Amino acid sequence: MVVTKDEVYMRKAVYAGSFDPITNGHLWMIERGIRLFDELVVAIGVNPDKKYAFSLEERLAMLRETIGQHPNVTIDTFEHLFLVNYAKAVGAQYVLRGIRTEADYEYERGMRHINSDLDPEIEMVFLMPPRGIAEISSSVVKGLVGPAGWQDIVKQYVPEAVYRKFLERFGK
Repeated sequence: MVVTKDEVYMRKAVYAGSFDPITNGHLWMIERGIRLFDELVVAIGVNPDKKYAFSLEERLAMLRETIGQHPNVTIDTFEHLFLVNYAKAVGAQYVLRGIRTEADYEYERGMRHINSDLDPEIEMVFLMPPRGIAEISSSVVKGLVGPAGWQDIVKQYVPEAVYRKFLERFGK
């Protein structure tokens, strides 16, 4: 069977989060998404009611420095949209989500059904990170800052660009 150029199907996905900050767990998901999809949109979802440790501009800069070299990755932001509506707006057929814990599973299971009600054409794709990074979250990483030696601990859980930002923001 010969496939013509017009028949080539491009698989495009959105991986969204607050990325406050991006962690090695997020990075694992992004690296998998890059391999699974022809194009991956990594999007910062902005919640005006949430207080962030890093500004939107800082989070964008950390994402660009960490993953911006990948030719099939687009970095974007969105606000006041359901995730599936954002995915549709950027032409994605998939939304990539991570499941680290049982609580994540319950939450994502419910959201999968709601998202399907909103747009049944957008497929949810779930990945489970390996044990070594399954407990990493932005909240946990931010919570490690303060006690003596925090720098050595935080360095294990975030990309280098993020680590440098932590040192700049919270001191050496």
